[in-house]
Amino acid sequence: MPEVDWLSQLLQIVTVTGQLEVRCAYGAPWRIAWQRAAANEIPYHVVVSGRAMFEDPEAHTIRELRSGDVVLLPHGAPHVLHDGSGEAPIRTRQHRGAAGWMLSENDGEGERLDLLCGRLFIAPPHDRLIRSYLPANLVTRATSEPAGDGMDAAAQQLASLVRLMRAESAADRAGGRAILNALSSALFTLVLRSASEAETAPEGLLALAGHPRLAPAIAAMFADPARSWRLAELAELCSMSRATFMRHFLERLGCSAQDLLTDLRMSLAANELRKPVISTESVAEAAGYQSVSAFRRVFADRMGMTPGEWRRQALKPT
Repeated sequence: MPEVDWLSQLLQIVTVTGQLEVRCAYGAPWRIAWQRAAANEIPYHVVVSGRAMFEDPEAHTIRELRSGDVVLLPHGAPHVLHDGSGEAPIRTRQHRGAAGWMLSENDGEGERLDLLCGRLFIAPPHDRLIRSYLPANLVTRATSEPAGDGMDAAAQQLASLVRLMRAESAADRAGGRAILNALSSALFTLVLRSASEAETAPEGLLALAGHPRLAPAIAAMFADPARSWRLAELAELCSMSRATFMRHFLERLGCSAQDLLTDLRMSLAANELRKPVISTESVAEAAGYQSVSAFRRVFADRMGMTPGEWRRQALKPT
């Protein structure tokens, strides 16, 4: 039976749902701003056609987005999109479609923009895992150009997904809201796949997964995070010396392999603690800890509460 890949393993641990919220149909000049997202939310934007200037005031960066670009903000940073003209934006008007999303329009006569905006939701406490190991801003391009060596396949699939999202958002049909929400979740997975397969992967976990020599260690750690992995074992999987492996890992992730393993184990444990019939001792063992006291100490350090407190919070009726 083939091994499950690292991304599928991650999404077995972390539940991601999504929803399309706004479709923007603007003529320049226009400008839209977003406040900081909640801890468990990831805003996303899809440029269906036209172009937009994307500003991250915290990172002091400005980037031009063009047709086919998809941007995710895993850290939920406040941000601005505008047409780049510097002119005062034209007043917009909104009306809600039957599928639940909002159509925002203006009467601008300048360059046209078709933009899909939504949010992804990460089940707590896994927002910490996502924000620790994904970059603040993640931009990838959907393309319908033929794939050459297979590296563009993810971008082609992303382009197909964007076309389907556009078609569903253009008509109020039965099941449209459910389809758009499901497509939003698929968008997250395809963006991560595309970014990890890019020639120059962004920093963090995607840079590790996209590194041909480090990828075997990442796959092994995600496949069996409860195992007592030794650095020498992980280095051997990558055909590296222990010192070389540690250096490459730190350069790309900013922390050690043990740090990543510990965070994966705590996320697994948090999921298990949602099950009221499983004892803390069994959860600790499933997470790779022989000592329950050691497990409780590490869980409290990483999650900010004891396993018992997390269980009571997770099982509290909503």
